[in-house]
Amino acid sequence: MKELMLGNKAFARGLYEAGCQVASSYPGTPSTEITEEAAKYDEIYCEWAPNEKVAMEVAFGAAMAGKRSFCGMKHVGLNVAADPLYTASYTGVNAGMVIAVADDAGMHSSQNEQDSRHHAIASKVPMLEPSDSAEALEFTKLAFELSEEYDTPVIVKMCTRVSHCQSIVEKGERVEITKPYESNIAKYVMMPGNAKKRHPFVEERTKKLIEYAETSGINRVEEGSAKLGIICDSTSYLYAKEVFGENASVLKLGMANPLPVKLIKDFASKVERLVVIEELDPIIEQHCKALGLEVEGKEVLPIVGEFSQNLIAEKLGLPEKESCKLDAELPMRPPAMCSGCPHRGVFYTLNKNKCTVIGDIGCYTLGAVAPLSAMHMTLCMGASVSATHGFNKALGAEAEGKTVAVIGDSTFMHSGMTGLANIAYNQSNSTVIILDNSITGMTGHQQNPTTGYNIKGDPAGKIDLEALCKSMGFNRVRVADPYDLKEFDKTLKEELAADEPSVIISRRPCVLLKYVKTNPPLKVNNDKCRGCKSCMRLGCPSISFKDGKARVDNTLCTGCGVCKQLCAFDAFE
Repeated sequence: MKELMLGNKAFARGLYEAGCQVASSYPGTPSTEITEEAAKYDEIYCEWAPNEKVAMEVAFGAAMAGKRSFCGMKHVGLNVAADPLYTASYTGVNAGMVIAVADDAGMHSSQNEQDSRHHAIASKVPMLEPSDSAEALEFTKLAFELSEEYDTPVIVKMCTRVSHCQSIVEKGERVEITKPYESNIAKYVMMPGNAKKRHPFVEERTKKLIEYAETSGINRVEEGSAKLGIICDSTSYLYAKEVFGENASVLKLGMANPLPVKLIKDFASKVERLVVIEELDPIIEQHCKALGLEVEGKEVLPIVGEFSQNLIAEKLGLPEKESCKLDAELPMRPPAMCSGCPHRGVFYTLNKNKCTVIGDIGCYTLGAVAPLSAMHMTLCMGASVSATHGFNKALGAEAEGKTVAVIGDSTFMHSGMTGLANIAYNQSNSTVIILDNSITGMTGHQQNPTTGYNIKGDPAGKIDLEALCKSMGFNRVRVADPYDLKEFDKTLKEELAADEPSVIISRRPCVLLKYVKTNPPLKVNNDKCRGCKSCMRLGCPSISFKDGKARVDNTLCTGCGVCKQLCAFDAFE
């Protein structure tokens, strides 16, 4: 049966058909939907783990036990999971273990543009790279087979366009494969004596995988004009085919690591001009140059951002394709916190108090955007807490009374807890604000260990944030309502003035959650409005200013009442 599927949904279908039985992931755009779709199959146990390292270790344990397993993450999540990945390369697996990593060229929803192929190369783990939904399904099934045949975890690298675009896939049946578990200390206990013996196995495995890459068909030649030869991967293959058609011969690489040698040399020998088209880093290009080939690549194509048909045509000296151009320019639409977002009151208060705000990864990073302009650093998941400790240790009392860490509930569970333990242990007088909106908001409302529900929405273990913080050694743990500006301001001032570390839990659920009841929208009494624009300092998309008066869009307003608290003339009713 054929079906139009998102790449991520097709990946999940591949997990199902391959007989995957355990999936553990942490949500991260653009990878999130893989695990959400997999959770719709009762045959696959699925969970959201607290972070990617935990997810990979869960998948490894399941594979060692003899069940095909999976973990999924975005590119920066693979940094978090690198520790188990690099050693799992040495141990190998029992049943197949597949890792999805989704890169984000163009940084649609990420803090950097890193190329995950580097992790595959450095960990000496094979990586497959689908170009569309059909290959996402096919390569996922193949990845399990390779994992078991070559005794290795296998990474399947997605990207934003493959994950979130649709194409036709043909569905198949599920086939379950279970391996018996056998104790093997020399294979699985990676102390130095055993690890030394496993390293030669990894190097020999790489040689075998190169031989596989030469002839397997996952890397294929599509013959066209011999005047131009293109080596490409992922979405670059689709762009190249659309731009050049039969006017070029193409070597399409479906295996990103290890790369073939003989196949590339043979292809290069048959074309007059050789060009590598790959997004981000010149990994294929450098491989070709190391083989002594004369090849064009990053000297004409950019090393940053996403590619497109017209970009490739322009850089390689061809006319743009009219079918790939928009007739009109789209208006700018900068991101903003939603109407009624509970974080808005927090950042308004922080800005008003001229705090130095060390921020974190989540939708609340928009607190840095005007007019709130209340965040001064965002690095990576959990860094806000640790960096605040370092900032305060460096500057002492002059910083401690004005500096706060801001971190979401899911991010706190991901990697904020260890930073908080460091504050308690090494005693900086730091104030940490945990934005508890009862969900993982930025990636589309996934559950986390503080919500009390699992990936299917069933009741699950629930971590008590107040009790957790107190157990870490914090005497001052306060819960505040961010909709109450006066009370939140009072709480913030008191905790910043305290002579010991403290935690403020800003608790109000995400306004977009289906079960959250909103109030009727507010309206502006034009007779009372003085046009002072105090309400505009909130940056609420429900409020605009026209003809000298504030206006409320009643299709957006949730009636949170924060703007009402700023109006000295009671114009909001």
